[in-house]
Amino acid sequence: MCSVAGHARSKDGPRHRSRARSALERLVVLAAGIWVVASPAVAGARYTDLRRIEPIHGDAQAGAQKAAVCLGCHGVDGAMVAPTFPRLAGQRVDYLYHRLLSFKHADPKDPYYSVSPMTAMAAPLSDTDMRDLAAYFAAQTPAAPQPVAPELAAPEPSTATAATATAAATNTAATAAAVTSAPASAPLDGAALFLNGNPARGIPPCQGCHGADANGASSVTGQYAAYPSLRGQYAPYVVARLTHYHAGQPSDTSNTFIMQGVAATLDDDSIQAIATWLNSLPPRKSL
Repeated sequence: MCSVAGHARSKDGPRHRSRARSALERLVVLAAGIWVVASPAVAGARYTDLRRIEPIHGDAQAGAQKAAVCLGCHGVDGAMVAPTFPRLAGQRVDYLYHRLLSFKHADPKDPYYSVSPMTAMAAPLSDTDMRDLAAYFAAQTPAAPQPVAPELAAPEPSTATAATATAAATNTAATAAAVTSAPASAPLDGAALFLNGNPARGIPPCQGCHGADANGASSVTGQYAAYPSLRGQYAPYVVARLTHYHAGQPSDTSNTFIMQGVAATLDDDSIQAIATWLNSLPPRKSL
């Protein structure tokens, strides 16, 4: 009797474990599905999944005619008027387009986008306008930036006003002259963090998405096409963006979720070091 019962149990055991494993797998899939469905709600009314985006094309010549209003902050040929604004010249067209799309589709109550002057700038743009502007700035050859100390960073460009931009432009030359060089160890630390990360602190290497030369990932398909080149980007702008990501802002695309996770592992010193090193690199056209 016992042997029969034991035999029955031994036969039922694998089937029971198989059924339990299948149930667990279905639960995991269900949980993942709930997360995917819930993510847009968590991120806000406008959420963009960049994992399967199509390549962006635009008319650079048409973009040049539409870019006049952009030059007040981003400068002629995509060279900044103040280091709190990003370098756009030579940036990836896919990244530029999807950034404009984020500003255009931003929730008016979003704590990040609602205070940005770019949100109002992007509101009247058509899809063709955004493609053309992205193509125009991406086609430019960037000039080497002057090194800027990240500790001089003003608030994230999203909080800047037109008056702030004008004042910053007036004082750019004086600011650059007053900046002292960062300690020699900062670029080395920044390079090490960017290229290798810090496993002991859970910091992943930035080059995995932004390329070993910081000029963007070698892959130009899907979400990788929308990862920006960081090479030669202005340190105050990089510091501001990483600081916002560390605080969980913005949350409107699949790529921003990735950056929030990365930035959460960085302290202020790490952010400063990475920004200083990136600013020290001569920029190049990404593609």
